[in-house]
Amino acid sequence: MISLFNAIMRVFKAIDWPLMLMLILLSSIGLLIMHSAVGGTDWRYADQSRYFVYALIVMWGVALLPPGWLAKLSPAAYALGLVLLVGVEFFGETSKGATRWLDLGFVRLQPSELMKIALPMALAWYFQKRDGKIAWYDFVVVMIAILVPFVLIVKQPDLGTALLVMLSGFFVMYFAGLSFKLLVPVAMAGVIGIGSVITYQDVLCAPETDWVVLHEYQKGRVCTLLDPTRDPLGKGFHTIQSTIAVGSGGFYGRGYMNGTQAQLDFIPERTTDFIFAVFAEEFGLFGAVSLLFLFMLLIARGLYIATKAKETYGRLLAGSLSMIVFIYVFVNVGMVIGILPVVGVPLPLFSYGGTALLTMAVALGLLMGISGEQSLKTKRNGKSG
Repeated sequence: MISLFNAIMRVFKAIDWPLMLMLILLSSIGLLIMHSAVGGTDWRYADQSRYFVYALIVMWGVALLPPGWLAKLSPAAYALGLVLLVGVEFFGETSKGATRWLDLGFVRLQPSELMKIALPMALAWYFQKRDGKIAWYDFVVVMIAILVPFVLIVKQPDLGTALLVMLSGFFVMYFAGLSFKLLVPVAMAGVIGIGSVITYQDVLCAPETDWVVLHEYQKGRVCTLLDPTRDPLGKGFHTIQSTIAVGSGGFYGRGYMNGTQAQLDFIPERTTDFIFAVFAEEFGLFGAVSLLFLFMLLIARGLYIATKAKETYGRLLAGSLSMIVFIYVFVNVGMVIGILPVVGVPLPLFSYGGTALLTMAVALGLLMGISGEQSLKTKRNGKSG
């Protein structure tokens, strides 16, 4: 009985309660919106509810693991992620023109989602090993470690996820000490590139113009972002319908399960990538801003945990994971309201999908584990003092 009590107490001590409170709030709202998006209760709502239970178990399980153990397992996690990505090349399942999934018999995995966690874990482990003696060539080694999974994911093709995986690695590099001056040329190149596309869109988006570095469908997404009415019933349909839904919500929204765009099936992919459009239509600008505020609190808590972490591994990993949550939210909301291309990025804790939810659970579990370790060290230092 005593050992069982101690085990239960360890579970509760591993919980970072501010993080847990925001997680419960966001996931509860997410389930309510899923209920509305499917028009009541159906198999997707039941699936998502079951996934949330699995996610909570996984999150607590990860939170109970000492960060020191996780650091040792990080290279193996990265290697496993690479093996699974290579496996997708040979044995992957194809759906809607993309080969992104592996059917392992007992579960259907999207390895690129797992790499979003495995890559920052491995890079944080590497920089911890090199702590105090980091040189320029360490960033070259890390860049190679980032580019290998990036190329494998781009080949699926899944440029959106590939960019997110690359960003998760860049965040670790930045927190490890990558000079901001090295990022300025990249930012300048991005600004010049975007400006050129906007200025010369008529020429660049003409059917006879071939974009060498991007697939035809990716060219279509960029051109659709610039002018959704170019193909209103085809490539522009998602953006047009989602922006109509967000705009029709007004300030306070149409009310729960009263959104006409959502309930009359005008919003495509309304249970996955465009679920934010359902929320914005039903709860309006006030609800949307409140929801984004909750996400910002979640991210701010993650960054706070990063600043308090004593170990390099925990600091780099917590910072990178927090920024990845920010990028998820920013890109998803950006594509729903029509300021970013449609790249298939889910809204954390809202979009339907087991792998994405599991990945988020692992990320939050890691944050809780780092927070718990820090609390434990603070208590020990207090007692020893």
